[in-house]
Amino acid sequence: MTIRILLIDDHTLFRSGIRLLLQRQDDFDVVGEAADGVEGIKRAKTLRPDVILLDLNMPGLSGLDTLQLLVQDLPEVAILILTVSEEADELAQALRDGARGYLLKNIEADTLSAAIRDAAAGKSVIAADMTAKLVAQFRTQPRVTPVPAVPAEHDKLTPREREIVQCLVRGESNKEIARHLDVAESTVKIHVQNVLKKLGLSSRVQVAVYGVEHGLG
Repeated sequence: MTIRILLIDDHTLFRSGIRLLLQRQDDFDVVGEAADGVEGIKRAKTLRPDVILLDLNMPGLSGLDTLQLLVQDLPEVAILILTVSEEADELAQALRDGARGYLLKNIEADTLSAAIRDAAAGKSVIAADMTAKLVAQFRTQPRVTPVPAVPAEHDKLTPREREIVQCLVRGESNKEIARHLDVAESTVKIHVQNVLKKLGLSSRVQVAVYGVEHGLG
C-alpha cells in the first residue's frame, strides 16, 4: 500500500530535502507541499493524504492552530508534528489536539520513515527523548494525555516487565534499555509488546504515563 504524504512547513529547503528523502521509499508518495497553515489546510482537503508532516513554528496560522483545524475537518488523517521544539507544553498540547505523533527535526531518516508507516497504521509515535519530558509534564499537570483505565492490570506484569516500565518512564529507547538491563534489543522489543498487551495500551508514551500514575516509575 502506498502512503500518501503532505508536507506543511514554511522552510522551502527543508521541504525539498524531506521530499527527496521520502520519495526514495517505494511505499511513499509525497502528494503535495504547503508553506503555511492556511495553504496546508486547503491542500489537505483537496489531496486527502494519509499522513501529514506538520511544522509547529510557522508565520500566520500557527502549527497548533493548523493542527486543530485539520483534525476537525479531516479526522481520518494521521498528523505527525515535525519540529525543532522540545517544549513539553507544546508536545502535550499537540497530543491533546489530536496529533498522532511528535517528532524532532534531528530525527534519523530510517526512524522518520518507520514513524510515518506506524502513524499510517494507526499507531502513536513520539520521539524517544521527548517521552521523559511528557512524563515530567504529566507529573505537574496530571493526565495531560488520555490513558485507558485498567485498574490493577499492572499486577500481571513480571518483575522484568516492571523494569521495562521504569525504563520507559525515564524515556529510554530500546537500545538504551537493552544496555541498561544487559539483554538483547530484540528481547526488549518482546517485553515492550507484552507490557502493551497486558496493560491494554497502544504506545510507549501511554505506558510511561501509566507508570507514573500507578507509582511504577
